[in-house]
Amino acid sequence: MTDLDKKSLSERDICTKFITPAVKRAGWDELSQIREEVGFTKGRIIVRGKLVTRGKAKRADYILYYKPNLPIALIEAKDNSYPVGGGMQQALKYAETLDTRARNLEAIDELKKGSVDFYATVRSLYRQHRNDLIRNGESEQQASQEIITDEMIPEDGEMPVDFKAAQSEDQITVAE
Repeated sequence: MTDLDKKSLSERDICTKFITPAVKRAGWDELSQIREEVGFTKGRIIVRGKLVTRGKAKRADYILYYKPNLPIALIEAKDNSYPVGGGMQQALKYAETLDTRARNLEAIDELKKGSVDFYATVRSLYRQHRNDLIRNGESEQQASQEIITDEMIPEDGEMPVDFKAAQSEDQITVAE
């Protein structure tokens, strides 16, 4: 096949004519270890007010399995209009997603077994994690306090106007 002919092949043609035969020659069993066109997420859940939608599902061209439900390799194919490394970032993101899922399967199974309401538990854990990210890992009390270091105080000891604090019952507000 000439280079000109290869340029006209679709991604699916490249999979069928080149990738699948190479994977099989490498010793992978087509029936039990190779899956093609595998959807492995349903898409990110996007919540906007009371509206809930799903983002685009992720689909890998190939996932190779050591044994059932134990993926160990992922192949992302591209047609010849892309450079050689054209699918590398996509494949790395997909592999990271699969790895995260695999690492958390045991914990998810335990949550399902031990929760009265699995979805309420997951929602609560998500909210706790989100709040932690917002506060950069600090407790709520630590995150709400203004930190003033010695370098911020002038040599005469007088606090600049923007750092003079007025204290109310349970919070500190910085005067402007």
